Amino acid sequence: MDKKKTYDSDFCGSVPLNHINVIQSYGYLLVLDKHALTIVQISENMAELLGKEVSEVINQPIATYVSEEDIEKLIARFDVQHTSKLPQKLTLGGYSMRAVTHVKSAYYLMELEKIRSDDERPFSDVFEETKYMIAAIESATTIEEVAQRAVNEVKKITGFDGVMMYQFDADWNGTVIAEEKEPGMENYLGHKFPASDIPQQARKLYLSNPYRLIPDRDYKPVRLYPIINPATKAFIDLSDCNLRGVAAVHLEYLKNMDVQASMSIRVLKEQQLWGLIACHHRTPHFLSFELCSVLEMLSSVVSNKVAALCYGKTYEVKVALNDKFAMIAERLYRQKDLVEILFDTEVANVLDLFGAQGAVIVLNGEQRTLGRVPDRDFIEDLMLWLQNRASNQVYHTNNLAGQFDEADEYADTASGILAIPINPENGEYLVCFRPELVATIKWGGNPNEAIQFEADGKTYHPRHSFGIWLQTVRQTAAPWQEEQVELATNMRNLINEFRIKNSHFPLS
Repeated sequence: MDKKKTYDSDFCGSVPLNHINVIQSYGYLLVLDKHALTIVQISENMAELLGKEVSEVINQPIATYVSEEDIEKLIARFDVQHTSKLPQKLTLGGYSMRAVTHVKSAYYLMELEKIRSDDERPFSDVFEETKYMIAAIESATTIEEVAQRAVNEVKKITGFDGVMMYQFDADWNGTVIAEEKEPGMENYLGHKFPASDIPQQARKLYLSNPYRLIPDRDYKPVRLYPIINPATKAFIDLSDCNLRGVAAVHLEYLKNMDVQASMSIRVLKEQQLWGLIACHHRTPHFLSFELCSVLEMLSSVVSNKVAALCYGKTYEVKVALNDKFAMIAERLYRQKDLVEILFDTEVANVLDLFGAQGAVIVLNGEQRTLGRVPDRDFIEDLMLWLQNRASNQVYHTNNLAGQFDEADEYADTASGILAIPINPENGEYLVCFRPELVATIKWGGNPNEAIQFEADGKTYHPRHSFGIWLQTVRQTAAPWQEEQVELATNMRNLINEFRIKNSHFPLS
């Protein structure tokens, strides 16, 4: 397989996961009228908790089942709302419960879990554990250290059999960058998983949910009564609900991985999903709300540290690039010879600036090259292709053959290009070239078989195998850094400014 392929799934990405309309059986759900605080929708397992048919509970005040003291506390929190999710202890049906109330525009949604005897731990123990976890991550100096320390701490405090952290690439494939697992579990360090494993809809839900817990893949889905939410006249939106039921295809996916329980913890950068910490267990594995809250904090700590390290690296790259750019600009205005300055082999030149192995400038019908470049005929064809794109903006790609068929034969010199328009109407450009980097990708299973349809074309299943599957990628260069692309725009502006002050560019 030579050319790059995107493995994101439009089909799975269209499944409305937030309107699945069932919950997992480890908790309960109540929907309250926002003004009267009456119960308007309920999960069917509340019948055993309250000792009544759910139809008898509908339209009754929540105060019928919850103490006045708990109601007053809840209302007081509504009045000084600082968040859309309000945690609180209360007693319901004779059980001590942990409630998380979601404040919606048309209703209140309450997620409820029984507090187990082993859930309650002294604050000092939780604080000590959390403080150590934060210190370990904060002291890391590289992304790799952050990832490994994070998976170590998550495994230690949660008891999951296996924990791994993976980072998304530009196409939403995830590469495992750290893992910690019990003996006998499959190792995936360095393996890549296709974007279809976590489709668009699922990724979007992580923007409103720090974690996703599935204590038992064999749970019996609990329906809601009535099916339609009376406040909205539609299926209830469970986007940010921890109890939200699980799509059947994902449960099958877990089964194929021989995983009985799972948890995923988000890692964000600039409010976008950067990666996930994935936890797996071979038997059912429940985590208390208290422990999930610690992991929610961990998500923020890891996200902030990843962002800080990325910003630090970006800053260093920008400083180095700007220093080289300033040197070139200063020499240009002093010597007034664009081509000689950009292509000077004695000092910093255009290749150093953009990390390229070759460059060509086409001006006044002439070519001037530096380093490893394709032949003259190909360059002429490339200029025409760029000209036909009718754009005054910088163009870049690390897979030119995927865009321009004639580049197939020039992978060794022009798999990647960074094109800076000078006078695109006349086909005048400064273009930097990068050769292909032949890479072997270790996939966790064949990404081409991530989704398998039955004969009816509607019923589908996830892949069964997660064994290593090797893919050789050719005709793809190292990607252009965002900072280099930004600097290319600055170079375009510099050239245009120089062009206004000088009538022509001598190609000496």
